[in-house]
Parts: sequence; C-alpha cells; structure tokens
Amino acid sequence: MQVQFRSSPPPVPAMAPAEKLETAFLAEMLKHVMPQGLAGSFGGGAGEAQFASFRTEQLAQSLAQAIDLRLDLRTGGRDA
Repeated sequence: MQVQFRSSPPPVPAMAPAEKLETAFLAEMLKHVMPQGLAGSFGGGAGEAQFASFRTEQLAQSLAQAIDLRLDLRTGGRDA
C-alpha cells in the first residue's frame, strides 16, 4: 500500500485593507437597496432573513473586486 501526499491548494491572498474598507462600505449601501423578503407562501421565511446578510456581503465583495472606489488614500487607489 502506498501513501500519496497531495499538495495543499495555494493560500488565498488576504484582502488588502482598502478592499476591506470598500467591501464594508458597499455592504452598508447595499443593505438599503436590496429587496426585502416577501411575506406569505412565496416568501423565503426565516431562512431568507437569516442568510440575506451573507448574500449582501458576497455581492459587496464581488463589487469591491470589480470596481475601484479609490478609498486607499495613501496610494491613490489600487491601480496607482
């Protein structure tokens, strides 16, 4: 019997502080514009309410990676 060792996946790079700030800012803004859950038989119920914050956070993180709000004042943005 041979034991095969698999290499671990490469580490995920940590988010830069400016990107964390942009994500937090966008998450707060998205909380106010995201649709609220539906009531009644077509609503998501308690599960929808519990996981709405995760959906908002992931959307904010995707937006922060796609656009540059230039909140990093030291370098003038990520592209500089």
